[in-house]
Amino acid sequence: MKKILMVCLGNICRSPLAEGILQSKLSLEDFKIDSAGTTGYHVGELPDKRSIEVARKYGIDITNQRSRKFAKKDFEEFDMIFVMDKDNYEDIIAMADTMEQQEKVKMILNELYPYEDMSVPDPYYGGDQGFEKVYQMLDEVCEIIASKIRK
Repeated sequence: MKKILMVCLGNICRSPLAEGILQSKLSLEDFKIDSAGTTGYHVGELPDKRSIEVARKYGIDITNQRSRKFAKKDFEEFDMIFVMDKDNYEDIIAMADTMEQQEKVKMILNELYPYEDMSVPDPYYGGDQGFEKVYQMLDEVCEIIASKIRK
């Protein structure tokens, strides 16, 4: 079973959407998808209501998710760790003890725009349009990820 972790800052906006979207594209018998945040601000909370709403609009239910903080054991638990932005990348890389752990960590949009290190914008302080934009970005990149790892 391949295990994939999505990481953003608080684990209430971007990474829960990425988790839900990727789960909708893969067999959960063959893949484990989870998400975490680099901070513990929202541990135990549901995803942001705007993330829940935009996911629901596309037939994805993320209300079973609860925010959690990334832990060092996640390096051992997961095969691939996708981060949403450069700050997330630097925070997770700083926790890695080995080159093997570092190699698991990737900027998610590099799957769509190789080597550009583009960030998925954090929609938290914006309006509903920001969540829609983030959903569309993540849906596109998760389709690429799913097609690569299904093989």
